[in-house]
Amino acid sequence: MQKLLEGFRIGHYTDLQALTGCTVVLCPDNTCASCEVRGSSPGSRELALLAPEKSMQEVHAILLTGGSAFGLAAATGVVQWLEERNVGYQTPWAKVPIVPTAVVFDLNVGDTSVRPDALAGYQACVNARDVDVEEGSVGAGTGTTVGKWKGIEYWMKGGVGFASVQHGDLIVQGLAVVNSVGDVIGSDGRVLAGAQKDGKYFGDEEPHRPLARGKILKHTNTTLVVVWTNADLSKLQLFRIAQRMHDGMARAIVPAHTSYDGDVTFALSHGSVSADLDLVGELAALQTGSAIRSAVRSARSLNGIPALGSST
Repeated sequence: MQKLLEGFRIGHYTDLQALTGCTVVLCPDNTCASCEVRGSSPGSRELALLAPEKSMQEVHAILLTGGSAFGLAAATGVVQWLEERNVGYQTPWAKVPIVPTAVVFDLNVGDTSVRPDALAGYQACVNARDVDVEEGSVGAGTGTTVGKWKGIEYWMKGGVGFASVQHGDLIVQGLAVVNSVGDVIGSDGRVLAGAQKDGKYFGDEEPHRPLARGKILKHTNTTLVVVWTNADLSKLQLFRIAQRMHDGMARAIVPAHTSYDGDVTFALSHGSVSADLDLVGELAALQTGSAIRSAVRSARSLNGIPALGSST
């Protein structure tokens, strides 16, 4: 049984008709967070306040959603759900929920007129649980794809993946939504999922992976990763962890951080465990890679897009 770090919960809203959805990470009180954006084409809400020099020191949820910029509307539902439970940053007049949000582009897979909205974000919170995280073609990973560097006619299904590790008292867990231009690479260095034809991966013959520019690569990608830990870390330290997480992304996705991706990593801390920053950083990078690989291993074929997992 997969058990989340105490106080954290993950919830999905999945629309298998429109092939889109959203995924929320609900956080315990006093969770600190930072992030780093390395993709050139991100879509986001409230990421600026996660910069290490900004004054805000707490977040209450992280939302990952499909629907491109339209999907940012789902954050309104998460904010509503948190407000109803009196969760938020205390001001003299009201508690204000802090919900940093990032999007992936899935409008090229399902119904382009249907995107996650406030009701979807609210329902993801209702569905949240702290055990046995659902992976694969669910939530924000419902309409995601990988291996588009050769052209979208050769893509495969991406998805949502989870990973967890414990080192003594230290716990590091991660969640990835994988929607990359690049191929997903296994820990053995071989292509796990990516650009293919008849089951043969192009990356095996073209290791430099020249991008098929002009074949609708723009605005169709982005990998998002959230890692949380019980290590006692400052916001600046979490920014360093978010940077290290991109190392794990680059190990698991080739190429990563292209001009067509909007890659974002979030690093969260809630706990009192004293831990070496470099150890936490390497564990975060490892869990980033593991969650990315788990996403494609768990993915199901939808709308005729090949997948490593079973078809529906």
